[in-house]
Amino acid sequence: MASNANAHRSMASALLFLNLIMYVVVAIIAGWAINYSIDESENSLEGVSPPVRLFPIYFPMAMGNLATGFFVIFALVTGVVGIATSLTGLRDVSEGLPANMMSAASSALVAWTLTLLAMGLACKEISVSWRSASLRTLEAFTIILAGTQLLCATSLHAGTHAVILGTPIGGRV
Repeated sequence: MASNANAHRSMASALLFLNLIMYVVVAIIAGWAINYSIDESENSLEGVSPPVRLFPIYFPMAMGNLATGFFVIFALVTGVVGIATSLTGLRDVSEGLPANMMSAASSALVAWTLTLLAMGLACKEISVSWRSASLRTLEAFTIILAGTQLLCATSLHAGTHAVILGTPIGGRV
């Protein structure tokens, strides 16, 4: 049973590392998009109606559509939470204790639900209109991350189950 737990832990570690890299890319692109929109919002807000001025970040039509602001902000939050989840998950999986595995699995579920939210906004943005290449890249990474994060959370839950079954009462793996 210990080899089964080790197999789940190694697969979870590989998925956590892959997700860490992808979440870093999502956070970088989303941060760049927010910076770009802040820099360009002064020029693009000339002659715009007052309700649009209430939203502090306005994405010019050359960069996106009306769903872009929400998508980019949620993608940035998802990226930061995903980075934190992946880093702590890698540490927890390397220790291999049942409590640590449960912590990594629950954190992975939180990151997955945020990724699903960002993916839903990406799908809405895709259905609305054309976007720039950087936003299409961010959308693609977000959609792919929704799948890989689900695999990672599933692997962590299976690894938790295997570690619990293979651990003697009061002992380590």
